[in-house]
Amino acid sequence: MTSSPAAVTALRTELAALTTEGVRADLAGIDRLPTLAIATIMNAEDATVAGAVAAQLPSIAAAIDAIAARMARGGRLVYAGAGTAGRLGVLDASECPPTFNTPPGQVRGLLAGGPAAMVSAVEGAEDDAAAAEADLTGLGIGPADTVVGVSASGRTPYAVAAVRHARRAGALTVGLAGNPGSPLAAAAEHPIEVTCGPELIAGSTRLKAGTAQKLVLNMLSTITMIRLGKTYGNLMVDVRASNDKLRARSRQIVSLATGAPDQEIEQALSATGGEVKAAILVLLAEVDGPGAARLLERADGHLRRALEAARSREAPPGGAG
Repeated sequence: MTSSPAAVTALRTELAALTTEGVRADLAGIDRLPTLAIATIMNAEDATVAGAVAAQLPSIAAAIDAIAARMARGGRLVYAGAGTAGRLGVLDASECPPTFNTPPGQVRGLLAGGPAAMVSAVEGAEDDAAAAEADLTGLGIGPADTVVGVSASGRTPYAVAAVRHARRAGALTVGLAGNPGSPLAAAAEHPIEVTCGPELIAGSTRLKAGTAQKLVLNMLSTITMIRLGKTYGNLMVDVRASNDKLRARSRQIVSLATGAPDQEIEQALSATGGEVKAAILVLLAEVDGPGAARLLERADGHLRRALEAARSREAPPGGAG
């Protein structure tokens, strides 16, 4: 549906006030510069993103702790956005099963316009607030879950509607935006507003704003998984070995965690059906495969807790062991 001229004028006024829509007058002649000079400028712009994210670390950490608490009780993590922001959410969600062996559907990405919008623009999808509500209703979003709305402008109707609907449903809500004082942040319990300033190409928020979103989404998912016991130190002990590279990585992880020789690593992985966490327990706690599985179950999947429990039982009364 085509908007009225008055609506378009109002939107132009709204966008003109956004930092992400700002125009760098000093870059007006960028198309006349040598390629190396343009690349140097772009690289310098990108280097400012980490600092902008750093300014939001307390807000990011608070959101992670809240997300992890809900996911520990069986909740889901759902990203919702349009365009680049939505695609980055889908990307982050899709990487969680092979990296952290998350169950199907535990981490989801909702993209305005549906799967087709991953590769082609879907006209009007980002403005469809009703679609966001329908998408979340279809997932049965409730109090155990977390919904993260992602939008560079912070005003994208799909992302804002998703957060508002999720909050009404009792879900935890996070609003990741690229402008201060955004409707998305106002709608969420945990606002994260990473302001990177005007883009190299005016309004092209797939650049710095997109990079900032990727960095924050990496933190939300990765640190949440650390809190949920999906790592042992900085080792990916919940990796899903679904191809040759990941099978080799599994063996390397067991080696790094235990220092065991290859033959023992193969035996441990065989005894645990290829489960890295359990194989490490077999080697370090000197239990069999089923015993390792029981220890992990009692420790809610946390390898370090399972090892501590096994070692505490080995310790002699009144002494260290």
